[in-house]
Amino acid sequence: MSILDTIRARYTTKHYDSTKAISAEDLRTLREVLRLCPSSVNLQPWHFFEASTREARERLLPAIMDFNRDRVLDASVVFVFAAHKAVTEEYLDKVIGQEVADGRFTREDAAANVDAGRRQFAYMHENQLKDSRVWMAHQTYIAMGFLLLAAAQMGIDATPIEGLYQDKMDEILGLKDTNLATVFSVSLGYRSAGDGNATRPKSRMPLSEVLTVL
Repeated sequence: MSILDTIRARYTTKHYDSTKAISAEDLRTLREVLRLCPSSVNLQPWHFFEASTREARERLLPAIMDFNRDRVLDASVVFVFAAHKAVTEEYLDKVIGQEVADGRFTREDAAANVDAGRRQFAYMHENQLKDSRVWMAHQTYIAMGFLLLAAAQMGIDATPIEGLYQDKMDEILGLKDTNLATVFSVSLGYRSAGDGNATRPKSRMPLSEVLTVL
């Protein structure tokens, strides 16, 4: 299936078949997709929480708005996306350390230059623009897009969920005294036979409304 065919075929699943589970191999692939997602200046300011058992998904329910609860409980896997709340020296050190360990630089000064550039950009958001929390939360939406596309390519259905109580989810996940905060969740699994949204025509604005060639 071409990439356009995949995008045209995918949709937001409203009802899941709770008897169908994502295979262990496919789950490993989805985890790796999340790990490999791009982010601004490679900051990767996120953490993903996986609920792949019914018991784990039930734990999340108090933080899920009523109309989304079945989409969490009946799915095979739910990922909760959390973003960093503040830029920290410790984490910036960890990122450059990982890049060096992964062999991204052939010269020591190149690593230092990349590190300095990332710090300048991150601290601009933290100290000057004072929007670092919003900026880092935005990065998680890049990861969500990659996950949704990968899942569709694999024949796995998905539902991005912003209809949740972030503070309550933070409490459930033990994030209150950490540098992480919930942004949204994504349910994944296989649609039920009666999911009416699966057969509705896709509706998007025409290209002329959303794109201007300069």
